[in-house]
Amino acid sequence: MSDQRFIIEMGIGNDLHGMDYQKAARRAIEDAFRHSTLPIFQTTRLEHTEMRVQVTIGVQEPNQLDTGALADMLPRGRAAVLAVKGGQNVTNPETGETLVIATAAIEAFLPYQGDKWRVG
Repeated sequence: MSDQRFIIEMGIGNDLHGMDYQKAARRAIEDAFRHSTLPIFQTTRLEHTEMRVQVTIGVQEPNQLDTGALADMLPRGRAAVLAVKGGQNVTNPETGETLVIATAAIEAFLPYQGDKWRVG
């Protein structure tokens, strides 16, 4: 059986001055993974290297992201980052400065575990 998703977390990040998509994406990832903990690795014999992590980052200019550097931020698992068009750019009409907003979805997958658990 294939991997099963066991967690999904969402986050949002921004760069208020500088229109830095990478900075906004990093902050969105940090926001998402700070909302969760994975005690499963401390209470079972599973290694975190068995976990596959898929990160989807939405920004208005996805080609501006270094997805490899973003994947390196993840503290556990085998991470891959996909950059897609999303998020928002908001321009201040008085100054012309653009605020960059990034969104992140972090999904964690493990190989099927159903045959290893019993309800007692």
